[in-house]
This record gives sequence, C-alpha cells and structure tokens, in this order.
Amino acid sequence: MTDRPDEPDATESPEPRDENVEDVVDEAAEVDPDIDAALDSEAEDIAEPEVEADVEVDHEDEPEVEEPEEPDEPVDSDEEADADPEDDEPEELDSDEEADADPEDDEPEELESEAGLEPEDDDVVPEGAFDPDADDVVVAAAAPIHEVGDDDDGPSHNGRRVLLGILGLVAALYVAGYFLTGSRMPANATIGGVDVSGKSPSAARAAVDQELTPRIANEIVLNHGKKEFRIKPADAGLVFNLDRSIEEAGGNRSWNPSEMVGLFFGDHETAPALDVDDAKLQSVIGTIGESVNLEVVEAQITFPKGKPTPREPKAGLVVARDDAAEAMKGAYLVTDKPVAVPTVVVEPAVDADGLADAMKTIAEPAVAGPVTLAVGDKKVSLPVSAYTPALVIHIEDNVLKPYIDPKKLAKPLTNSVTGLGKKAVDATVRIENGKPVVIPGKEGVGLQPEEMAKKLLPVIDKTGDERRISIKAKVVDPLFTTKDAKALKIKERISSFTTHFPYAEYRNTNQSRAAALLNGTIIKPGETFSFNKIVGERTVANGFVSGFVINGGVFREELGGGVSQVATTMYNAGFFGGMDDVEHHPHAFYINRYPAGREATVYYGSLDLRWKNSTKYGVLVRAWVVKSTPGSQGEMHVQLWSTKIYDVKSGQSARRNFRAPGKQYDDTDRCVPQDPIQGFDIDIYRTFYKDGKKVKSETDTAHYQAADTVICGKKPPA
Repeated sequence: MTDRPDEPDATESPEPRDENVEDVVDEAAEVDPDIDAALDSEAEDIAEPEVEADVEVDHEDEPEVEEPEEPDEPVDSDEEADADPEDDEPEELDSDEEADADPEDDEPEELESEAGLEPEDDDVVPEGAFDPDADDVVVAAAAPIHEVGDDDDGPSHNGRRVLLGILGLVAALYVAGYFLTGSRMPANATIGGVDVSGKSPSAARAAVDQELTPRIANEIVLNHGKKEFRIKPADAGLVFNLDRSIEEAGGNRSWNPSEMVGLFFGDHETAPALDVDDAKLQSVIGTIGESVNLEVVEAQITFPKGKPTPREPKAGLVVARDDAAEAMKGAYLVTDKPVAVPTVVVEPAVDADGLADAMKTIAEPAVAGPVTLAVGDKKVSLPVSAYTPALVIHIEDNVLKPYIDPKKLAKPLTNSVTGLGKKAVDATVRIENGKPVVIPGKEGVGLQPEEMAKKLLPVIDKTGDERRISIKAKVVDPLFTTKDAKALKIKERISSFTTHFPYAEYRNTNQSRAAALLNGTIIKPGETFSFNKIVGERTVANGFVSGFVINGGVFREELGGGVSQVATTMYNAGFFGGMDDVEHHPHAFYINRYPAGREATVYYGSLDLRWKNSTKYGVLVRAWVVKSTPGSQGEMHVQLWSTKIYDVKSGQSARRNFRAPGKQYDDTDRCVPQDPIQGFDIDIYRTFYKDGKKVKSETDTAHYQAADTVICGKKPPA
C-alpha cells in the first residue's frame, strides 16, 4: 500500500457525523465483553459490527481516533496487539488479510476485510474501534453511520432540485421567448390581408407598405338600398399608420406568453392600424344619416274642432353610428366593394293596439261633455271647445298620457267663455316705426291657467258628478311683466336675412304660418332658441298643408313642405347676429337658392335648428313673408333685435371632393321626379369683430351628397 500523508492525528477527538451514532453505540454495546471471544471473531466482524458490508471507506472523511494515555509502539499490519496482558494471544490473521506496513510510517494501517470488500463512503469503520490495550471493548461513539436518505441527497431534496431545475428551464425559455418576439412576426399572420407570416418586422413593414400604401386614397364605398355613398378617407378622418400596424400585429417584443406561443401556432389576422379623427368621421356618418334615417312616428291623439283624431304609429330607421364607424374603418384599405350602411329599426313606444285603447279610455271620454266648474257660489260649465285646443294625448314615459298646455288654456278662461274675470295681458316688445317699443302688461281677474290645467287633467275621462272641479278666481299676473321687458334692453336691429322662393301655394301657406309662430318670440339671456319647440309639429291642426320635403335623399310630399326655407333664413339671422350655433343640419344635397354651406333643414322630432343667446341682452325675433305669385318670387324675412355686440363677417372655401350623382327608378305612388345634383364639400368661416378688432373666428364644414336622377317607373330590363 502507498503512504497516507493525510492520516488523521491520533490525538484529535473524532467529530460526530450524524444522528445515527446512538444506533451504532447501541449495537456495539451488544458485543461480548470477553475480549478473547471478541478476538476469536473474524476480522470482518471486528470491522463491521451489525453494518451492511457493501460500503467503501471514505479516506477523506475518516474519523480521528483518540490515543491511549500510554501508547504502545506501532505494530505491523500482520500482527494484532494484545487486548489485555492477561488474555491469550489472538489468532493470527491469514496472510491474505494482512495489510502491508510502511516501515517509515508511525501510524497503524487499517484492516481490510477477509472477503476483500472495502467499506463504502457512507459506512466508515473508524480506526481504533477496538483498543488492544484497553481493559474493555471500547466502541468509538463518535464514528457515525451515514445511512442513505438521511442527508442532502435524499428523495425530498432531490425533488427540490428537480423542481428548481424545471423552474430554471422555464425561466430561460421565457426570457428566450421575449427576445424572440420582435425578431419575427407570428405564424399565419396577415395585416389587412397582406401575408407577413414569420417575416422579420422590417420585411413585414416593407411588404405591407408595398401592398397597402398605394390604396390610402381609395374611396370607402357604402350603400343602402339603391343609394351609394363614396367617402374619401381624408374627409372621414382616417389615416393609415404603417408603423403601428406592424407593432399591433406582433412586431415588437413582449412578455406576454400568448404572443410567444403565437410565433409558432394559430392564425393571426390583424386590421391595418388607423389614426382616426372622430369628429370628421361622425360628421360624415351624420350626413349619410340624413339620407338614410326615417323618423319614427309616435302614436298621438289631437282634437281639431273638438274631435279626437289619432295618428298611427310607424317604425323609424336610423344609422347605427358606432357600427357605421367600425364598418368604414374595417373597409378602408381592405376592400373596394360596397359595405352596407348599418341601420337600426326604431320601434314606436306604443303600437296600434295601445293607440286604440287610449282612444276608448281617454280621448272619447274627454269630449263626452262639459266639465263643471265650481267658483265660489257660482257653477259654470266649461265646454269641450274651451279646453280641447290645449289638450293632446301623447307619449310620455313610453305610454300615452293626456297633457293640457296652460298657455293654450289661458285664452278660453275669460269672461267670453265662462263669464268669469278678465284675462291678463303680457308685456311685449314691438317694432313700431323702425324702433323697438315696450308694450306694458296688464293684470287680469280669473282662473289661473296652471292651476286649471292641473285640476282639469284628472277629471276629463270621468262621468257624472266626478266630472267637476272647484277653483277660485284670483288676480292673474301677466307671465311677462313690463319690468321684465325693459330689463332686456332690446334697442336695435343686430342682424337681418332674406331668402327667395319660387311660386307654390303650399310654400306661401307653410312659410307664412311658421313665420307667424316665430314672430315676436323673445329669447332671454342664456336661453336657447329651438325652431321645433316654437313652431311645433307641422300638422293640419297646427295650420300646415302638404308640400315637398327631402326624405331619404329624395323628394317626398309631406305636411309642412317648404318650412326648411324659414329655418335657413333663421339660421343665417342667428349666424350674423353672433348667436352660438348649437344645432343645425345642412340639407342632404345642395339646393341652389340657399347659400352653400350656410343653410339648414328641420324635421319635427329629429332635426332641429337651435342657437343660444349667450349675451346679457334679450333677443327679439321678427319674421314675415312676402308671398309668391305666378309671376314673382316670394320672400322670407327674419330680423333679430337686441343690443349689438359684434360685427360678423362670413367667408367660404372653394368647393371640393365632388361626388357624381347616380340614377334610380321609383315605381311607387310617392315618386317625385328629380334632376341630378352634384355633391361636394365646403368650409364656412365666421369671424367676429368688436370695435373694429378681430375677436374670434369659427369654421364649419358642410358635406353634400350627390342627388341621383330619379325616374318614376320601373327600371327597364338590361
């Protein structure tokens, strides 16, 4: 055997190796104290008491053995030291069991097993387990037995190592996935139909640029029935963003695991990324809606000449704005085929059955007879004709309910009808000899219209003694006093506008009626003028007749035709009077008797004309019509009177984005022949000056669709 320079110092105490030492001590304690018997045993029994044989000696971890106080001289490996001087000499070991001794080594060599098996690393038998000079057999208690599974190489620790290994592998793959994203596009990926599968972002960008950029000026085509709308992307506020298209399709790095997986699996269709000007997009959709929308007709009951007259409900149709916006964005750059205009049917709140029920339960009882009024000691009858002009049964909270307008009820509540009291007179402002004059108000004595309307509603559908109310006659103050009128400081004309119209009796009638309803209206500071609120619905009961209107992009004959001429004139008066534009709608296509871009259409319940008086002065409306004749045009006049603040000037851009009309055939009995009209866009500028200095300016854009040629009759076969 070779020298062992690392042999432990015999003077050092052995260090315990694990908790199994106690088991070894217990096992060693069972050895027969008779040393002769112990020495008669085989060498392997001495080396390995009660321990598995298939172990190897761990020389590096070999425990140190404590020397006796009077150590003997070292013995050769082929001799055994006497355990006790009085005991017999032990039998000599076989020659093949002897260990070669190094004559120069003072340390004793360990014994090898007779079978030639060396102890394994985990089960080391320390030298000096038996001391031949000791009186008793001494077991080195510090010599540990290291059992499998009790150290850091056990199954639980191995499981932790495996888990840590798996986590490390996953983390490495995750980081690798992050760096892989952004270096290539996902599998089966397209951008606006352009295949970019597996390409690098730069190669994908080049492919998309080559395919889609040439299409950026292509019109977006929409249709509704026989109508077609061609929209320029710039007018709709749509701009192609190439770089963002690549990023959104997976062209940049990402920590998202799904995007990492998407590099190799799945289908990935991405729309081109767009920068969107929502204001422009909604403006274009609004213009389309003027040609497509059909207003819902709600059920209603009015009482012309004291008789209930029902109006049948009809469903309406409106452009679904959000869906239309998505449809336009989805079609841009991707297809040249027409896309259907998304629409939504608007059902009336009450159907025909609900209207019939209201006729029986509300309308017919309301006109069954007079209502008895008890005023102090007097009892008078209020005839049906006194309150039915103020009565309407209309939709409120999605049901048909009766309503009495106090202002319309005030007139019948005079001594001419009931013999009670005297009507109050409101103050007003009139234009006399070209100047505004305040006409004082007057008190009255009689029934308060608001109180009367409130008490009358619950009894109009009653009969017998229940059809009566008690009310007191009081001093009636005017709703608008002389003090109120003077505080408005209406001193001068601030704007005036006139339009002309060709001869037609329905225009003379309808425009004159609308002008009469508008004339004398006072808009107080902070209030908003509403054309539909003041003029009311265009019905026979309200004094209107049938005429031609634009509905669905074509001319149709309906009640109130020609009223848009009044709205256009009023819009321009407000424009030059410096009023704030709240709501106005240009016609679907241009009508050449109006100023381009500076005109307005109205449709009761849908399209209104509104402007706000943001000044600290009142505004008086003066309106009148010079009727047309077969040999002369008519004139529509509107003036606004107040205290002047601004001088307003108008300007306009050149017409642009021209749109060509189409052709359509109409074989219905409502058809009105129509000549083609070119569509275009135009900007209108309004500039405000005060004391000769520019204060502010505004820009408004009008979009006119092309008006098709309309031929009444069936389309000829191709």
